[in-house]
Amino acid sequence: VNLCPYNGRQTYDYRNIKIAFGTDYGCCSVELGKTRVLCQVSCELVPPKDSRPTEGIMFFNLELSPMASPAFEPNRQSELLVTLNRQLERCLRNSKCIDTESLCVVSGEKVWQIRVDVHVLNHDGNLMDAASIAAISALSHFRRPDVAIQGRDVTVFSPEERDPIPLSIYHMPICVSFAFFLQGSYLLVDPCEREERVKDGLLVIAMNKHREICSIQSSGGIMLLKDQVLRCSKIASVKVSEITELINKALENDRKIRKEGGKFGFAESMPKERITTLKRDDAPVEMTDVKETASDIVNRTETTTEAVPSPVLVAMGTAQVGEGIVNSWALDEDEEDEPQTEDRKTGTVSDVCFCAVE
Repeated sequence: VNLCPYNGRQTYDYRNIKIAFGTDYGCCSVELGKTRVLCQVSCELVPPKDSRPTEGIMFFNLELSPMASPAFEPNRQSELLVTLNRQLERCLRNSKCIDTESLCVVSGEKVWQIRVDVHVLNHDGNLMDAASIAAISALSHFRRPDVAIQGRDVTVFSPEERDPIPLSIYHMPICVSFAFFLQGSYLLVDPCEREERVKDGLLVIAMNKHREICSIQSSGGIMLLKDQVLRCSKIASVKVSEITELINKALENDRKIRKEGGKFGFAESMPKERITTLKRDDAPVEMTDVKETASDIVNRTETTTEAVPSPVLVAMGTAQVGEGIVNSWALDEDEEDEPQTEDRKTGTVSDVCFCAVE
């Protein structure tokens, strides 16, 4: 059943997924259709928790700004934001996908705290899937600084001094969202923003490529049968395998480009667009009878019979064009006659045109 005819997708089809990595390690941008999410992973040395002195700390933070959608209010934790944060923590931290014990530097004193910041740039539905893909991709791409321990002293090396160390990732949990319509009669994978407005319920399954369910959550108040949940889990296993392969391919391409010394980053992953508004196709022109056509055009052209008089140079700095009284400037005073003086007295204008000649 095709529930979204305006974009041409089928029931189990995902929208186009695009994964791009930034210049720094741990920066990842994911586009799921028109939904766009940016994730940045950072780390710092902090004291461990008292209950777990030999384990590192994972911290997740998801932000919904008005830039993503006018419905999001700034500096306010909405119900959607709290739900997305909890689902992201349940998918990545509670599933033990990262070896937190490898983040310990000095037992009981210093451990690495990995902070995952997810920023929603554009909201067009299914934020959970896009956030989970961006988070696990950024964690796989991240490199922490290398450290050296001498007694109680800890030395952190820069990337120029020593190569950064990647995180120990056991598996890649990815969320797959299912929207239900007509009280569960129809389901749809990867609902967009318009489809989320009219859905009756939502089922989010976090799974890895080994078909291990990391978390599952249902919302909307509809009753789902066991067969429906099993059907969704089978669909999720196929989609998770495809997305995991896409993430590994993107990581391998970025690793290969960095090793070869090529250009990488968001600027290189963006398609180069050109202005094609004024572009015109070349029109074929027949060039065999150019001379005959030109001769016909010249013959049909009307020739002007009125001759344009050439300017007459009277003296240096003056010139006369057309008929009129001869200019008396720059001539001898003896040649001046009385009628010319009368014209000056009466103020009449002679039919003479003067122009400066350089």
